[in-house]
Amino acid sequence: MVRSLFVAALAATTTALSTTRHAARNAELFTLDFGLGETQIVTEEEKWALKKAGRTFMDITNHPNLASSASPKWAVAAVQYPTGMAYEDAVKDLISKLDKTYVEEQLTTFSNFFTRFYLSDEGKQASEWLLGEVQGVIEASDAKGASVKAFPHSWVQSSIIATIPGKSTDKIVVGAHLDSINQNNRTGRSPGADDNGSGCMTTLEAMRVLLSDPKIAAGEGTNTLEFHWYSGEEGGLLGSADIFDAYAENKTVVKAMLQQDMTGYGSNPMGVITDRVDSGLTAYMRKVIDAYTEIGYVDSECGYGCSDHASAMAAGYPASFVIESAMDITNKYIHTDRDSLDKINFDHVLEHSKMVIGYAYELTFADL
Repeated sequence: MVRSLFVAALAATTTALSTTRHAARNAELFTLDFGLGETQIVTEEEKWALKKAGRTFMDITNHPNLASSASPKWAVAAVQYPTGMAYEDAVKDLISKLDKTYVEEQLTTFSNFFTRFYLSDEGKQASEWLLGEVQGVIEASDAKGASVKAFPHSWVQSSIIATIPGKSTDKIVVGAHLDSINQNNRTGRSPGADDNGSGCMTTLEAMRVLLSDPKIAAGEGTNTLEFHWYSGEEGGLLGSADIFDAYAENKTVVKAMLQQDMTGYGSNPMGVITDRVDSGLTAYMRKVIDAYTEIGYVDSECGYGCSDHASAMAAGYPASFVIESAMDITNKYIHTDRDSLDKINFDHVLEHSKMVIGYAYELTFADL
């Protein structure tokens, strides 16, 4: 009897180990790119463990051509950015129209979603709400031909693209990711007020104000303005990779991309990211900050794949990234349930909106 029990237990253990190994072999695998040609194939749990440990990466599973070791399939010609500001009066007039109360109300609603995790139903609902708000801003303006659409992905949460046409289809892009994450519990509360509700509202408010300009509303800009809100950034820049890879495939011309990710914590000078960005556009952004904001900037580095500008760069487009401060003093509550509205400095959010308005207006009317 004992021998029979032992044999039965051994058989059960062998079966369990076999099942575990079989499951591991059949688990979905992801290819992560850490920059400089370093890639790693991991399981989903390994991927989240790396993120929680502070590693930044691009998930290139569905976009191997965006690997750091690959040559872009499509790259725009080098862009020469203006040497200074050409529309200061118009930009400063627009800046005077920024509405802090509106931003506070919008971010309150956005961060009240239980989570905006890109694989969740709540994340889908948050994207749908934001799409409706962007549509409302466009409808309230007199913009000629302005539009917004959802950009669907293979997961439930869509990205959002708003377009304000200019005389050419060459694009000036402002980006922000709309998803959030709680790294301690992916199904738990994740308000994401700063990461990246703040960047989303920085962008939305800048778009609202820009649409009040008669020339932009009439489509008189030299270039087309686009505002992007990306899904799945926390999963490895997934939404922006889908969008910029599609743009490259279609030979869409993007002359500049500015990422807004975390704009609301503290009262420090902005952090101008200097690694893995376009140096010419980054130099131009320093001039924009000097011209149109009151808090200045410091240079900082964030590592490979730290936000969605990396997707644009990987696809061959010039991109820049300006964050709320030097990286070592950014919000330490992100990716937790404590990334909440009470941590947000709305005056700081509006400083970023000033910068976005300056960047967008100046480059919309520039011959690039």
